[in-house]
Amino acid sequence: MLEPGWCLILGASSGFGAAAARAFAAAGLDVAGVHLDRKATLPAAEAVRADVEAAGRRALFLNRNAVDPEARAELIERLSKACDGGPRVRVLLHSLAFGTLKPVVAEVQKDAVSRAQMAMTLDVMATSLVDWTQALLAAGLLERGGRVFSMTSAGGRRAWQAYGPVSAAKAALEALTRQLALELAPWEITANAVCAGVTETPALAKIPGSDRMLDMARERNPRGRLTTPEDVAGALVALSRPEAGWISGNVINVDGGEEVVA
Repeated sequence: MLEPGWCLILGASSGFGAAAARAFAAAGLDVAGVHLDRKATLPAAEAVRADVEAAGRRALFLNRNAVDPEARAELIERLSKACDGGPRVRVLLHSLAFGTLKPVVAEVQKDAVSRAQMAMTLDVMATSLVDWTQALLAAGLLERGGRVFSMTSAGGRRAWQAYGPVSAAKAALEALTRQLALELAPWEITANAVCAGVTETPALAKIPGSDRMLDMARERNPRGRLTTPEDVAGALVALSRPEAGWISGNVINVDGGEEVVA
């Protein structure tokens, strides 16, 4: 079990965020989650909340855009009240997967990513990590010895058709995670980017050619299977234990050896 406290997950209703919410609740943390769901996908978020509460933990979920300053202020205020006189936030997980999947150049200009779309992708998938970290520190909510995690991908270092804007965001996310590892060190807070192997998630399904990506990963992975959200969630919990407090500033592959195969 982990020391008592809160886990704040950005992107808590599906994929890695949902699996992490369940795993951290099972490990003893209360869970605050931000997610953006319409009516059709809202039951998934409610299921995560129910599982957190079934594990005996408190659940504080907000269905809002995670990059909206007002939404951030609202959740920070609610967390402050929930933490009053008790344990604070021990884990911040950035698992936002919303961006533009378009080529950076095209014969017809309107088919290429626009400046606004590029900026939005970078804001949601990279710089919002800094916004939330700053807000938690300013409110006195980020526990000394805590953890900051970001979810990156091999796309931060490789090119894939129509993945350019997201690839740029992932590269920026890794750079910002390294910087946070440096600047959060006085508080003994670690910051690491976790790079999952190819995982069948709703976000992956939106990438053009994702079926081919899945087939390639199955053939390439030494374990002969895809990475699962639960594989990643287990690693996040392990990295949140006190014994892992000297691991910071890294991109950590959680992929069963997929990345090392030529």
